[in-house]
This record gives sequence, structure tokens and C-alpha cells, in this order.
Amino acid sequence: MKKRPQFLRVAGKGRKVATPGMVVQILPDDKAAETRVGFTVTKKVGNSVIRNRTRRRLREALRLVAREDGLPSGDFVLIGRDKTRGRDFSLLKDDLRQALRKGLDSNFRENPGRSRDRAK
Repeated sequence: MKKRPQFLRVAGKGRKVATPGMVVQILPDDKAAETRVGFTVTKKVGNSVIRNRTRRRLREALRLVAREDGLPSGDFVLIGRDKTRGRDFSLLKDDLRQALRKGLDSNFRENPGRSRDRAK
């Protein structure tokens, strides 16, 4: 994914799972012919060299996890955190697996303490 509206669609309609190494936004779509992935790292993480290194680590972790475990169809956004850069790579892959498993679980609730259907 490259365009801002695509990222906003996943952020608005998808599920968000935070792990120590990253945040993953997931919008599963069984009817989609392909899996689309986007990567983003904010300027709070560091300068462009650090942000690009963080993005490369996320990209490689996703490549390896997708090859080992497979990746369902849909849209995914991986958001790099400050800890992504220094986190052990095997732990980063485990964070990604955990986020995918949790985000694709049909019983997952983002905010268990708050209801989306508020009385008006």
C-alpha cells in the first residue's frame, strides 16, 4: 500500500494490535485476491536513516513470518515503534506472529472496557 486513503481505511475499519516491538493494523478480507501491506514509522522514532532501518526490519520480519506461517488475504499496516529498531529479531518476529494471531481471531476485542455501541 502506498496511498494515504488506503492506510486510513485500514486504521478506521480494521483491528489494531499493539506489541512491544510494533503496532499492527489488520483489515481481513476473504474475498480479496491479494494481500496488501503498508509500513509506517513516525518521525518520533528518529531521523530518516533510523526510520528506514526500522522499516526494513519490519519488512524482513513480515517476509520471514509470511514464508513460514503464511499470510491471509486482506490489508495490513505495520507501524514501527522506537523499540522496533533495538529489539532482538527473533522477538520481533514473535511479536508479529502474536499480533497476527490476535488480530485475526474473531473473538478479539480492541477495547474490552469500552463498548462501540453507546446509547445516544
